[in-house]
Amino acid sequence: MKQRINIKQLEPEAYKVMYAMEKYLLTTDLTAQLRELIKIRVSQINKCAYCIEIHTKDARKIGETEQRIYALSAWEECPLFSEEEKAVLALTDSITKIANHGVNDFIFKNVQSYFTENQIAQMIIAINQMNFWNRIAISTKMFHPLN
Repeated sequence: MKQRINIKQLEPEAYKVMYAMEKYLLTTDLTAQLRELIKIRVSQINKCAYCIEIHTKDARKIGETEQRIYALSAWEECPLFSEEEKAVLALTDSITKIANHGVNDFIFKNVQSYFTENQIAQMIIAINQMNFWNRIAISTKMFHPLN
């Protein structure tokens, strides 16, 4: 497998903006664990193997369990996730699959019952940031060489 183009090399100023957003996201009220669940879930939906590999490793480093990582694709039926996490994952799914039905009122009101408006804004930014990264990785065929 060969990467089509390397946007980081071709457009380094764009990557500076992306990295600045990542730095900002580290300062938000979202926990590291929640940020990684969002990143993994978005990457699962978009089928971005490159990002799944990165973020499952990152999640393990901060203490996420293998069991929860494996169960993330079935989060709706899984008792391993809290109601707060499920609200965020529903929002994540809705935004990532926005062409399907958008973000319905039930999902938005549910997330509002657990999080402040600022936290919800931060989630929306984090979800969209990860979707952007996925689209770069998928369109350019980024991959990790086998170890």
